[in-house]
Amino acid sequence: MDAEAPNPVRLTRWNVITGAPCSGKTSVIDELARQGFRVVPEAARAHIDAELRKGRRLGEIKSDPSRFEGHIFRTKLHIEAGLPAAEPLFLDRALPDSIAYYLLEGLDPSEPRRHSLRIRYRRVFLFEQLAFVKDPVRSEDARLADRIERLIEAVYSDLGYAIVRVPILPIPARAAYVLARLKPTG
Repeated sequence: MDAEAPNPVRLTRWNVITGAPCSGKTSVIDELARQGFRVVPEAARAHIDAELRKGRRLGEIKSDPSRFEGHIFRTKLHIEAGLPAAEPLFLDRALPDSIAYYLLEGLDPSEPRRHSLRIRYRRVFLFEQLAFVKDPVRSEDARLADRIERLIEAVYSDLGYAIVRVPILPIPARAAYVLARLKPTG
């Protein structure tokens, strides 16, 4: 038995929108915001966009996977620590996504896993991939996106979440699909 008492698990009313790159997460997050729901943008995209505006290239930004993934994880940790647990909201990715990206990069995922075990999200929505389209923020290709999706699904399943898969639909229909599944279960 550990001499140190474990931290209590933080129960939240937050809903996670996750999936591979090019799965339409951000478009649905934008739609939910338009409908008046509180949303939290993806930390990695915000960081990359900010660095690109400073004149850095994507390859530079992601050249050190340990530094990049560590920064994204710590940013998500800081953001989530400041959110009220009782407020229903939507996160464009959450702490467990960092576990998947650490694994993808061959990094030790123990720190993001430890923190992910201390929080529970209301629902986890895994978006099915759309046709892959490259953009200035994406360094992945379709094959890598498939691998990321499998890692994300495995991570959330391993953490005990019943994942809600969101099929490919028009953006308003995807948002409606998510909202319809927020009703309490059993």
